[in-house]
Amino acid sequence: MELRGASALVTGGGSGLGAATARALAEAGARVVVLDINEGAARDVAAAIGGAAIPGDVAEEAPMQAAVEAAAALGPLRVAVACAGIAPAARVAGRQGPHDLALFERVVRVNLVGTFNLLRLAAARMTSNPPMADGERGLVVTTASIAAEDGQIGQCAYAASKGGVAALTLPAARELARFGVRVVTLAPGLFHTPLMDTLTPEARESLGKMPLFPARLGRPEEFARMVLAVAANPQLNGTTIRLDGALRLPPA
Repeated sequence: MELRGASALVTGGGSGLGAATARALAEAGARVVVLDINEGAARDVAAAIGGAAIPGDVAEEAPMQAAVEAAAALGPLRVAVACAGIAPAARVAGRQGPHDLALFERVVRVNLVGTFNLLRLAAARMTSNPPMADGERGLVVTTASIAAEDGQIGQCAYAASKGGVAALTLPAARELARFGVRVVTLAPGLFHTPLMDTLTPEARESLGKMPLFPARLGRPEEFARMVLAVAANPQLNGTTIRLDGALRLPPA
């Protein structure tokens, strides 16, 4: 996919995987819109890459629609990447009682509903794009997690939400194939994102030893490079790709 002259939209683009992806897409020639609930972070990233920022909740229609329209105003919207997500831990039945239902709903709302919100609105816009030489009109990349397959104790909400993201991939790709719009999901393992910075250096070092090779935390720019690789290869469609250094999470 040729990104020069096109636009892209990245949710959760104010930090971590999303910020790295926004930078990579801009370096590849796309004009990027950054959507993030943290308005200041979104504006900082957008300013750094010559893009535009839209503040808002990914699960709400108005800000997502505004972001899609802002991107389309910069050029044909060819790439949309869902990176926004949360990962609070809670046990189904713990010392404090049953899992808080509102917390479960919030995780699913942000991670799954928010991802579908981007998918439906971005794909609808992409279907009206002029086709490129091979008939492709657009690409939606969603972010699951290896927790979708290797969910650990205390991760029921997170694993369920990311499992839902993975499950969206094939039916969405099948439905959008007639328009030349691809859908691919990336399932990262342990990456050094702002969440990791809340841990002690010792804890980060311990987690970094878990992948088989490379035996370290993934780097956000490695996730971003995978997004570009997916964009470059039209055979990648309707699938979930693990990006984890051969890591398989233990139960706890």
